[in-house]
Amino acid sequence: MQRIALPTPPRRDQREAAETDALPILQAGGFSASVDAFAWEPDPDPAARRMRLWFLSLLGPQESVKALWARLVKGEMATMSLEALGSAHFCSLAPEGPRAWRFYTANLRAAAAYHALLVPEAALYGGDRRDFLLLVRQPEEAPMLHYRFLNRRLDLPLHPSWATWLWERALRVGEAIPLESRGLCAHRCVPNPEQLGVDLGTALREGILGLIESGA
Repeated sequence: MQRIALPTPPRRDQREAAETDALPILQAGGFSASVDAFAWEPDPDPAARRMRLWFLSLLGPQESVKALWARLVKGEMATMSLEALGSAHFCSLAPEGPRAWRFYTANLRAAAAYHALLVPEAALYGGDRRDFLLLVRQPEEAPMLHYRFLNRRLDLPLHPSWATWLWERALRVGEAIPLESRGLCAHRCVPNPEQLGVDLGTALREGILGLIESGA
């Protein structure tokens, strides 16, 4: 079974559940649920005037959560209300195709609620595609996870001690694109193996990167 890059969030206690009114609300087809985490980016077509969802964590009645999932995976539009910002946005799932999304659920008995994560295959460590979605709880976790994803997907000799350099380079050249998010840190990563190979060679020749000898 493939692993997801972001572990399932910890179970919410009753006090946290009581605060869900302050969370954004996702609505579609008469159903609604609270959103405790999401990652999205503007649709590349300005005329669309909507956001593309790359990750979504929903809390609410089971019927509503499942209905929202069914509508989103069909490509339907939803509205996310961000009361704290005094705004609302149209949104839909990133166009990965229905089979490219995973739906993870759990009953929160203490809070009498239902929790669901909508995660694309691009966020799975075991995926075969070159591009990937990086989801982390804290920014400092990103370099090593980025290295692991690259090391699995690219036919280049990479070393874990280069993780920070690889991550900073990806941000600098636009191969790691920050997404607007809540509840986590998210980046859409589109590595260019040819250019990365050139940059690695240059960094090694200039002594910016080094090779750690085994047993050192």
